[in-house]
Amino acid sequence: MNQIRMVAGAIITSLTFATAAVAQDTEAVSIELNTVKPGEGSCTLTFLVTNWHGRTIEKAVYETVLFDVEGQVDRLTLFDFGTLPPDRPRVRQFTVSGLACDGLGKVLINGAHTCEASELNDNACETGLILRSRTKIEVIG
Repeated sequence: MNQIRMVAGAIITSLTFATAAVAQDTEAVSIELNTVKPGEGSCTLTFLVTNWHGRTIEKAVYETVLFDVEGQVDRLTLFDFGTLPPDRPRVRQFTVSGLACDGLGKVLINGAHTCEASELNDNACETGLILRSRTKIEVIG
């Protein structure tokens, strides 16, 4: 059983590094839902975000749709990821009040509401957007 866990861990680690390598060769933003944590009457979503464009994104705000476990829209909100330096991962947390983590079924990154990147084109926050989840909650876009 331990050998299976070790092999599975090695495969997951290899896939993670392979995905990062692909991202580095692509000018894109990568957003990963890393964890969700329940609070009193809220759910905190933690994202790992990386700007692979090679130039700073001064402000990235994404229109985000949260779906319940039955596939119905719970709410539409804006997540402000702030400044994204090039090629450096950043962690961003968003606490959503009135949301139970176990009731969250899917997250849709609906598009960039704001993308300020003076040295990049206007759609830098959306072109080639890479979405992942390390949770049971699917992230789509």
